[in-house]
Amino acid sequence: MALVDLIMPKLGESIMEATILKWAKKAGDSVKQDETVLEIATDKVDSEVPSTAEGVLAEILFNENDVVPIGTVIARIETNAQEPAQVSQPVSTPTETEAEGENEKQSDAVPYSPKPVAERGENEDNNNGFFSPLVLNIAKSEGVPLSELENITGTGNENRVTKKDILQYISDKKSEKNSNTEAQKSVPFTQSTPQAAPKMVASNNSQPTQQTDAPVANEPEQSNSQASASGNVEIIEMDRMRKMIAKHMVNSVQVSPHVTSFAEADVTNMVVWRNRVKKDFEKQEGTRITFMPLFIECLTKVIKKYPYVNASVDGDKILLKKDINIGMATALPNGNLIVPVIKNADYLNLVGLSKAVNSLADASRNNKLKPDDTGSGTFTLTNVGTFGSLMGTPIINQPQVAILAVGAIKKRPVVLETPEGDAIGIRHMMYLSLSYDHRIVDGSIGASFLSEVAREFENWDINRKW
Repeated sequence: MALVDLIMPKLGESIMEATILKWAKKAGDSVKQDETVLEIATDKVDSEVPSTAEGVLAEILFNENDVVPIGTVIARIETNAQEPAQVSQPVSTPTETEAEGENEKQSDAVPYSPKPVAERGENEDNNNGFFSPLVLNIAKSEGVPLSELENITGTGNENRVTKKDILQYISDKKSEKNSNTEAQKSVPFTQSTPQAAPKMVASNNSQPTQQTDAPVANEPEQSNSQASASGNVEIIEMDRMRKMIAKHMVNSVQVSPHVTSFAEADVTNMVVWRNRVKKDFEKQEGTRITFMPLFIECLTKVIKKYPYVNASVDGDKILLKKDINIGMATALPNGNLIVPVIKNADYLNLVGLSKAVNSLADASRNNKLKPDDTGSGTFTLTNVGTFGSLMGTPIINQPQVAILAVGAIKKRPVVLETPEGDAIGIRHMMYLSLSYDHRIVDGSIGASFLSEVAREFENWDINRKW
């Protein structure tokens, strides 16, 4: 018999830890190779962790809702092998060298460091002077100062404050504030607070004046709180994904100065071609062909001519991405949005793009996306026309610098230029809108790129096979 360690997998470039949502197996259960053992969640996506060996789940080292660092052993599987498949690692935390390496990778994105020993004092036993980037981000967004953070009792390894700890602290703090607010509402102000006696204050002309103490500053806050929850209102708590989307959108607007350009494209050739080949395509290739792979094929050709839209910004540096990884904004059944990524889209033909698009869309709707499916995107395409919108002003998917929205395809009468003169014809028209980061993409580049994309759409070869 041998024990194989099941390790919390690496879940993306910037992911340091994951939350265990649910164990699909319990200790003593048999597991097969690649069979799902547990479900986990990160700040980007929920995912399943498969077994790395076949055998019996001998030991579970963490409970549901525990936040576990990447690289930590989370369970052990007993196999029939005579020798251990790998050397067991300490359960508590990743090795010191690994931790230092991960910390260095994160230092540019979210600065953090342990407090000097001389400054720790009594707090050293509480949190070990260390806060992960995730905890610091949550504290910053919720307005929790470092002085408060240091006084939170941590339940993580070496008494560190975990994501669960900081969220519980914030929840308790809000509950206490709401309780105090309700208490103030139930007791009239004149009865709970004695009328302050007038103060004598010397003015410039040495004549005494009267000043009365009154807590006026708190009244507007109470008034706003009452207005937001009064009347015939249903209060719905945001789910975890909606909170992440909201934070991501606000952050994008704060980081990037958005500019949006618009163009119109005659996509009649695309519509006619797809209508003609879609049945044969599905029968021969075993997958549906939608407009999305057609758009992506045209898009990748133009991105190669305009590399600045396929980039990111790091301080004063521009990072031009050589890979073209197209993020495909996908709406989930619950109304939330996720962006799976087609890696190296410029290397795929139309069949490959169709299979990738359909596979990722199905995985999104069935909550089967893997963490790697949403990472490393360099440019995002969103089809707002799916829901009937003619056009939109999309928000950039950070850390990218551009996002293209395609609207609904509508039949309209259009003036056509022909060798015999102008004529009016019924054409399939569509609006395109490109939002871009004005820090590195100027209007001339953004507008030229968008116009080129529209021309690629219009020049679709109606006689091609696929």
